Amino acid sequence: MRTPTEMIVGLVLCPCGLLLTLTGTLAPSWRQVSLIPDQPMDVVWEQGIWDICRERQSTHDRLCGQADELGYFEQVPVRVAQGLMPSSLVVTLLGLVVAALGVRCWQPEPRHPVAGVAGLVLLLSGLMSLVPSSWYTQELWALPAPSGSTLTVGYSLVLSYLGSCLEILGGLALALSFHHCSKECRAPKLPPTPVTEAGSGSSRAYNNPWDVLEDEQDGQHWGRSPPCWKQDQGTLLNICNFLKSLLYSRIYNCAKAMLD
Repeated sequence: MRTPTEMIVGLVLCPCGLLLTLTGTLAPSWRQVSLIPDQPMDVVWEQGIWDICRERQSTHDRLCGQADELGYFEQVPVRVAQGLMPSSLVVTLLGLVVAALGVRCWQPEPRHPVAGVAGLVLLLSGLMSLVPSSWYTQELWALPAPSGSTLTVGYSLVLSYLGSCLEILGGLALALSFHHCSKECRAPKLPPTPVTEAGSGSSRAYNNPWDVLEDEQDGQHWGRSPPCWKQDQGTLLNICNFLKSLLYSRIYNCAKAMLD
């Protein structure tokens, strides 16, 4: 079977969003501080969520690991970004693994419910990275900075925005896989299909398609596949339990870090 278009779109957008979000998380350029008093005119401070770098644009000399004298890293938007951005990366990786199991390009039939769950996971990861990016942008001019300096948005913040949007779009595309499963579950039931027994010309009609499983060891053929939600019920339960435990642990760690 040909891979559905929404699955292809989701598998293209989400890895791109992961790369952009990873770059935005690690690169120390969420905010640029220029025209700092008592400093040369070409000195620029680049502030991220993990480090502060000082660069002279005339000579391109760059020195990271600058001391946080203004309490920049103690601000709530920065600490929330330190907790949610890595969590978003972990959830995105988990969502891509689940999406690969659901799409199953190496198999004739994709698993639509698993792909739909992967879309919800990736949608959640995009929201987890979009929230700190939006909050940081709103508080960008309120965060501590030398008086009289000029503040501008850094490229890391822009990349985090773009990565979050791509993950959200890719997650929505994969979540459309639930539509295929619902159509299959709502499909009208077919009339009983006679199944010919091996080694004989007689046939047997099954009123319930699940009864065919009882004769599978006798050489009978499976006349009709079970609904997709029934096939993947155990897999979905395991994925949901794992995601619930992971989400609870990350929320607890973030809340504990904010209270400390």
